[in-house]
Amino acid sequence: MPEIPMTMFGPVPEGWMWGTATASHQIEGGNVNNDWWRLEHAPGSPAKESSGDACDSWNRWLEDLQLVQRMGLDAYRFSLEWSRIEPAEGEFSLVALEHYREMMVAAHEMGLKTSVTLHHFTTPLWAADAGGWADERMVAWFARYADIVVQHLGDHIDMAATFNEPNVVDAGGYYSGTFPPGITGDRAVYEAAQRTIVAAHERAREVLKAGPGEFPVGLTIALPDVIVHPDDDVESDGLRYDQWDADALVAFNPWARLDAYLETAKGDDYVGVQTYFEMHLDSRGETLEVPESWRRTQIGWSFTPEALGQSVRRAAEVTGVPVIVTENGIATEDDDDRIEYYSRSLAAVRAALDDGVDVRGFFAWSLLDNFEWLHGFGPKFGLHEVDLVTFARTPKPSAGWYARLVEDSRS
Repeated sequence: MPEIPMTMFGPVPEGWMWGTATASHQIEGGNVNNDWWRLEHAPGSPAKESSGDACDSWNRWLEDLQLVQRMGLDAYRFSLEWSRIEPAEGEFSLVALEHYREMMVAAHEMGLKTSVTLHHFTTPLWAADAGGWADERMVAWFARYADIVVQHLGDHIDMAATFNEPNVVDAGGYYSGTFPPGITGDRAVYEAAQRTIVAAHERAREVLKAGPGEFPVGLTIALPDVIVHPDDDVESDGLRYDQWDADALVAFNPWARLDAYLETAKGDDYVGVQTYFEMHLDSRGETLEVPESWRRTQIGWSFTPEALGQSVRRAAEVTGVPVIVTENGIATEDDDDRIEYYSRSLAAVRAALDDGVDVRGFFAWSLLDNFEWLHGFGPKFGLHEVDLVTFARTPKPSAGWYARLVEDSRS
């Protein structure tokens, strides 16, 4: 791979945030009281393995913060584990809340901003058993959880997201069946879950804005660069997001249906964009498989880092609110590929920024190699390697590269 220049991003606007991200269930370990843990241990589970102790970050959170600090970043994005904070309906754990408070206070003492996500894929078992996101009661339950969070932690939050990729929660859990609760092919249930999640987001947004602390509130969306091929040929020139009419796509493809979340984001302080790859659709709106000859990541996604630039532009144009890249990265064992991927995705963000798109930050996914949901611990997204026996963290060359790029952007 040719050497990547360290000055490729250039100076950043005032208030820009460089960060990295994690999620509670993927790194904390021992989150036994949520729907994902149950899925991992169910007979015939589609999950490759259990999250187990994960990266032991429940106990090693200070080490994680030190890694973020050593890279010279501005912020750390992490999620709160709802099932720890509210292990039974209406019963809240002061121990769990104090754990997160201590972590956030330490982050501030280290000069790091806190970017807090309230729901990153996992739902407490009591709520899942009551109907999950297809049940309208979840709106009130999630608002109550948000209120407890903001009352105890609001003064220590610098940025909040109600949901991480809610479009993946509803499509995966309530249509394709790949996420809990594993419902397949029922469009009515999928649409009910989507309505509930949107309403829960909007209620929680109100609660968070009314509580202690002053911080921007939004949600993050899995926003692939969707390309439509009218001739059904994935290798032909396709139409980008601003060139095709969604109403003309007659097939029901929940992975490409993002309007509800982009619409609700119009009322947010920012929209979080999380893009990893291009999504190719045929003339009906069905997903087209990319050729085996295309470069791919460990998960099988196409190696298309420039997709991020298109998604940033789309989110800004549709929502009219500031954009923050809350996740971007690659699953690979080859750290040269990781550096190349980030270099190219960041170049696409730079181009959007130079064109006047209101982008305000970038969070690399992920701080650590971690538990990657159905794929287990195989895919390596981390800037740091984690020994799953000793839990020792080891920086990869990409961590040093990212640190130098960040330092250069401030000079």
